[in-house]
Amino acid sequence: MSKKFVEQIKERDIVESIFLVRDKNLAMAKNGKPYLTLKLMDRTGEVEGRIWDNADAINALFNKDDFVLVRGKANLYLGKLQLVIQEVARQDEETIELADFLPVSRFPQEELLSRLRQKVDSIEKSHFRRLMDLFLDDREFVAMYTAAPAAKSMHHVFLGGLLEHSLAVADLAEDVCARYPELDRDLLLLGALLHDVGKVAELSYRRSFDYTDEGKLLGHIMLGVEMIDARIRQIDDFPTQDAILLKHLLLSHHGQYEYGSPKRPKTLEAIVLNFLDDLDSKINGVKSHIDKNSASDSSWTPYHRLYERYFFSGEMQQQTPAPEMPKSVAPDPPREQRRDFSAPLGASLGERVKGESLDLFSAAEKDDNDAD
Repeated sequence: MSKKFVEQIKERDIVESIFLVRDKNLAMAKNGKPYLTLKLMDRTGEVEGRIWDNADAINALFNKDDFVLVRGKANLYLGKLQLVIQEVARQDEETIELADFLPVSRFPQEELLSRLRQKVDSIEKSHFRRLMDLFLDDREFVAMYTAAPAAKSMHHVFLGGLLEHSLAVADLAEDVCARYPELDRDLLLLGALLHDVGKVAELSYRRSFDYTDEGKLLGHIMLGVEMIDARIRQIDDFPTQDAILLKHLLLSHHGQYEYGSPKRPKTLEAIVLNFLDDLDSKINGVKSHIDKNSASDSSWTPYHRLYERYFFSGEMQQQTPAPEMPKSVAPDPPREQRRDFSAPLGASLGERVKGESLDLFSAAEKDDNDAD
């Protein structure tokens, strides 16, 4: 049986394919009958599934994050595609090709790792380079750092997204340092590579993307500072000021308190990192939103709740020109009513109206008499 991906499903399709259960919810209909709502996903997207019959019994067959074979029909409900499911069967993970179900970075993992090592080798301060070596010598950490997404839903939401995002911010940091040589390049580059390092522990990404208990309780900023501090303690004579400045980059990279930043940026490097992180995340988030709706005939995306707007995604539609209205031509007045306004060029107003009656009331009276 060939895999039918979410992006391939169309209205009225009979679907028989395997999906990952991202979420499920057993609820009660108005008639008192239970029904089951599923969020089914693969690497191309997500579709809602509804089970109306035998919901209680089917609910006991599988759990969230299980792989299931579903059979059902695709329908449109309130303008949104959903599957009305008749059968569900849990599948063993050993038979599953995980790459079919979780989105993956378009860059090969080895390419991203090679770029990362090049960045580390370019760092001049030996204690900064030693700090990164401690991270990269930890095979368990490298496995997580190269696999983790950068977020659950906002940007770089795919395996390898964290490393891809970190490298993009590092590239931008180098560009800015070339323009502003007063910036501490090594410090900013290290901050770019490690600003989101706590996400390897904040997010779970073995199957669907979600937050860990540790992530919900502490968050990636706190976790990242702890990870850096633990490794700094392994390095003899690590300069105290550099340790503080590096931690400040992590603590302030969200920019504002309302965005979850424990501190606001208070160094040039921290200000730059905040803007570059925001720039890369927004570009990726908006681009992903546009790409997700690229098959639509509309030049505009659906409403983006996070950015609170629609986005223009294609060429401007040609407007149908309004029909040209026929020009109305005033009839010539009767010969006896024609007046000769010809006058020498430069003639005064008095010369132009000489001999004409300027009594408006008598003119109106004449018009009334003519009407009679």
